[in-house]
Amino acid sequence: MTAQPLPESPSIPGVLGRIVHERVADYQGADPRLGPGRTRARAFHAALSRPGLALIAEVKRASPSQGAIAPLDPADAARAYVSGGAAAISVLTEPRHFGGSPEALREVVGSVTAPALRKDFVVHPAMLREAADWGASAALLMVSVLGEATGEYLRAAHHVGLDALVEVHDEAELEVALATGAEIIGVNNRDLRSLEIDLSVSPRLIRRAREAGFMGLLVAESGYRSAADLAGVRGLADAVLVGSSLAGSGDLEGATRALLAGDA
Repeated sequence: MTAQPLPESPSIPGVLGRIVHERVADYQGADPRLGPGRTRARAFHAALSRPGLALIAEVKRASPSQGAIAPLDPADAARAYVSGGAAAISVLTEPRHFGGSPEALREVVGSVTAPALRKDFVVHPAMLREAADWGASAALLMVSVLGEATGEYLRAAHHVGLDALVEVHDEAELEVALATGAEIIGVNNRDLRSLEIDLSVSPRLIRRAREAGFMGLLVAESGYRSAADLAGVRGLADAVLVGSSLAGSGDLEGATRALLAGDA
């Protein structure tokens, strides 16, 4: 099985478009073959299925919106997040804008038993093969990047044994995600073209997904800084993904506990 790499000049505007253009160039000429199928343990899916609001805590050293956040040691950060109650760990592997690396993902996988998500701008099937090789349990698939190819990449992720967090930001992207048969849909409050955040996006689209009959897991993403911020998605979302506010807190375990306090 294989999937097609994205074209050299994907027509995506704004900040997201610039990053995607760089990632397409990074993987130009990479081998698209996925290799033999691998058994999917569904560890990421299981972690988000626990009662209450599960937390995906992110190892995030920098971002385009904030610049440098914190010089985190990935293994130490992952252990602190898990001690604070995180169900899974998201690890940035994009190097230019987020300070990520393959080594960060491998270090997290080697330090905790909680499943790890490869957080990157997937534009080539080699990135899914890499994620599996590096020990990730799941990969991020962004409808804003992949468009109608999202379903093809979802099948590719499953082929190499990964769960997939299929991310959307608006109603049109949600329709694409629902049509793929995604098992886990993430709703990003941040518009990655402008970097603006609107915390009303996740509750609105999560309700829309349920109204459409979606029975899978739903994840609210971006902009959450406190337990109070989560009130709008508690009881709606199965999980929340939080990066910058935890990564820059200076007390990863304490900040994780405080964020989850409302779900105790």
